Formats: sequence, C-alpha cells, structure tokens
Amino acid sequence: MNSYAVFLRGINVGGINIKMADLKAALEATGFDGVKTLLASGNVVLASELGPAAVKKDFEDCLRKSFGYDAWVVVLTAQRVSELVDACPYPDDDKSTHTYVTLASDTAMLDELDAAGAALEGTEQKRLGPEALAWLAPAGGTLDSPFSKVSSKAKYKATTTTRNLRTLIKVREAAAALS
Repeated sequence: MNSYAVFLRGINVGGINIKMADLKAALEATGFDGVKTLLASGNVVLASELGPAAVKKDFEDCLRKSFGYDAWVVVLTAQRVSELVDACPYPDDDKSTHTYVTLASDTAMLDELDAAGAALEGTEQKRLGPEALAWLAPAGGTLDSPFSKVSSKAKYKATTTTRNLRTLIKVREAAAALS
C-alpha cells in the first residue's frame, strides 16, 4: 500500500460545499483505504495500491460523480509531502508573515507561475521542487498580496492549489500515520 496526500482545489468556497464525512464515504466506496480528511479545505490522506496518476484519476472521477462538479486535485506521496515541508526555508508560525506552498499537477504551469512571481517587486518565493513553490505573504494581507493575485488567475485553476505551511505539516503527520 502507498500512502498519499490529496489536495482538492476550491471546495467549501465559491458554492462548492462538501461535507468531509460525505467525501470520506465517497472515497471509501471508490476503493481507497485509510481515508482521513483534514480541515474543511480539501485535504485528504489515504492509502492505495494504485500509482499517483491512477489515484488522481479515480479521485477526480469520484468527486465528479459523487458531488457533480469539475474537480481537480494534486496528489503527492506521503514521503514527498515530508520532503517538501523539510525543504521549505520559511517559518511555519510567524506573527507578521504567513508561509504558503502552491502545489501543482502540471510542472509547466508552476514554471510559469514561478516566473510570474519572480517578476513581481517585493515577492519572496522559493521553488521546493518541480511540483511546489513556497512564498510569503504579510499576515492579514494574503489575498491582497501580488503573488496571491497572480496565482488566483483562472488559467492556474485546474493545475494548482495553495496551502498554508502549517496545514502541510498537519497533512504530513496524518499521511505518515498511514505508513
């Protein structure tokens, strides 16, 4: 069995509301094991014999069939989540700054987003790997930060999702418990 973390894009915001108990039940009915949801923002850990691409396909198909929306997810192994958290040079808890990690299922789109962010004045970011980019935002000003405005463009919707570093640490711990 492989342990995975799956990050959903855009649930429980903008009219797509899914109860975590319903999500868990749908995923278990699809055949995933050890399903655990974390927070209401679309973080799931699970176990499967499938490889990452097949987990992504089955997971997105489950969401589309069970909840009727055009779903996109980023799937990472538990080991990869741990590596990304360890690679992040920014603090997980700071009163003036929040650390975010944008995760991508398409490296080319993250390359483009990375370049766009690097061109912004005052943006601090670090590529953690082909599928992850860490960046900083002022506390209380995340949505107004220049990088947040760029990363929220519609063209990134199907391939990226962003999490606070503290959330990734919680996901790492939950995914490690499956192993």
